[in-house]
Amino acid sequence: MFTGIVEELGEVIRLTDAGGDSAVIAVRGPLVTSDAGHGDSIAVNGVCLTVIDNEDGVFTADVMGETLRRSSLGALTVGSQVNLERAAALNSRLGGHLVQGHVDGVARIIAREPADQWEVVRFSLPAELAKYVVEKGSITVDGVSLTVMDVTADSFAVGMIPATSKLTVLGSKAIGDPVNLEVDVIAKYVEKMLGSRNV
Repeated sequence: MFTGIVEELGEVIRLTDAGGDSAVIAVRGPLVTSDAGHGDSIAVNGVCLTVIDNEDGVFTADVMGETLRRSSLGALTVGSQVNLERAAALNSRLGGHLVQGHVDGVARIIAREPADQWEVVRFSLPAELAKYVVEKGSITVDGVSLTVMDVTADSFAVGMIPATSKLTVLGSKAIGDPVNLEVDVIAKYVEKMLGSRNV
């Protein structure tokens, strides 16, 4: 479980084909690896990955084909910057919202509108996820917990403060770039519970 508060920008230093449409990714992240051990979870652009090795500030993780197909991780190359977050500890503050690290879909940036001290960024919204996205609700974009400012049938917008632009990959992404989306898991549970009621 994560909170959507990115701890550091990491760098992909190696991508190795592991056969059977899977890969091994090696990411440099001195902060998130400082206390990471084999089997720990680290979110990479919002995708929960399991550490298989950690040495000299670089961790490696297996990425199966399903993850490559359903997220934007398949588009990463050596040198790509990525958002990194360690799994939340039970005694820590929940600065963002409950994030599982399970990507629900991939969207694209469709507009960026600068303002005085912040920026409005609009993303495409896959049709199957639209029902879970509400104004003032939480959404995770590339592992970043954000608040929805506006939502239409096929897009949503968020306000991005300078710190978010500077400290995450969202600041350097261009129109057309893919991003990972994770909707609020509470909305999915509510849908399931209401759908199972006898009316």
